[in-house]
Order: sequence, then C-alpha cells, then structure tokens
Amino acid sequence: MKHIFKIITLLVAISALWIGLLQMSLVPRSHTWLLPIYFIVSLGCYGLLMVGIGLMRFPTCPQEAALLQQDISEANEFLKQRGVDVGSD
Repeated sequence: MKHIFKIITLLVAISALWIGLLQMSLVPRSHTWLLPIYFIVSLGCYGLLMVGIGLMRFPTCPQEAALLQQDISEANEFLKQRGVDVGSD
C-alpha cells in the first residue's frame, strides 16, 4: 500500500509542475503540451534500460542449481518407487 501512495504523490507532483508550466508560460505552450508524452517515452526508455541491465547482470546461482538437480533426482526416485515411468536422460 505504501508504493501506491508514493506513485500517487509522484503523479500529483508531476501534474502540479506541468500545470504550473502551462499557467506561467515559461516554456512555449506548444512544447508544454508535449511534456507528458516526453515523460512517458523517457519512462519507457528508462524501463527498457533497466531490463537490459538486469539481463546483462543476470546472476548465476551454482548452489541453487545443485539443489535443484538434487530435488529432481529425489523426485525421479520417488516416482520410480510409485511405478511411474519418468524416462532417463
């Protein structure tokens, strides 16, 4: 629930800034109307960048891989005891 309040606060602050720019006419009106579109596009680019960085730094977990292989072998043994053909690779 805390995240939604942070998001709403951020959206209210950005909206207030945008409305303030529209009222004060510091930036030409044609550019001010495009600011939400620029914001959405830059937010999308930031999201893609974060996904790309996350994929480049994808962690390998050798301990977890070993535990998973152990769980798989235990499950195969359990199923063989129950008479299920699990196939052997």
